[in-house]
This record gives sequence, C-alpha cells and structure tokens, in this order.
Amino acid sequence: EVQLVESGGGLVQPGGSLRLSCAASGFTFSSYAMSWVRQAPGKGLEWVSTIYNDGKTTYADSVKGRFTISRENAKKMVIPQMDSLKPEDTAVYYCNVRQRIDLKSYDYWGQGTQVTVSS
Repeated sequence: EVQLVESGGGLVQPGGSLRLSCAASGFTFSSYAMSWVRQAPGKGLEWVSTIYNDGKTTYADSVKGRFTISRENAKKMVIPQMDSLKPEDTAVYYCNVRQRIDLKSYDYWGQGTQVTVSS
C-alpha cells in the first residue's frame, strides 16, 4: 500500500523559511518522480515542484528561485526547502506520486501539511 506522510508545516513570518518533508512507503521510491502540490484557501490545486528519479527538478514560476526540492532515496524521503516565503505561499502542501500501471495512471497523496505565512 502506497503511503505518503508530510510533515514540517507551520506558521512563519514573510521572508522566513520552512523545510517540509514527505516520507514514502509501499513502492519502489527510487524509481518514481515525486511532486509537491499546494492548495490555498478557496483555490484549486497548484503544482509546485517535481523531482524525477534521476534527480532533475522542475518548479512552478511562482516558487522558482525560492524553493529547492531534494530527495533521499535511502530514506525514501522528498524534502522541499522553502525560503523567502510570501503570504501567497500560504496553503496546504501535499506530496504526490503518480504511478502508471497497465496504461492507467494512479495518483497517490499524503494528508497534507499546513503552511501559513503571516506577520
């Protein structure tokens, strides 16, 4: 069973930093791209970043230059470092993995962790 557990959220002042983490289990972690997606209050899901199994990373324009995503395959963890946080970064952050089995795609999500950027 695929499980994703996020942690590290909290309240931070504008300009501050937070380090989230996602612990994965139930699948061959090193073989899959891992993504972070967020949902701000009253808004839809917004893709934030993806780290591929070869270590390559991509970021949404809204976080590029401020967020850095990394992965530790031995620990089965993906870790976004969020710096220079802005109030508009306030959202619930979700860890995601997409698996393709028999030509079908399956998305798995964690429970989310709340990030609030406010003075």
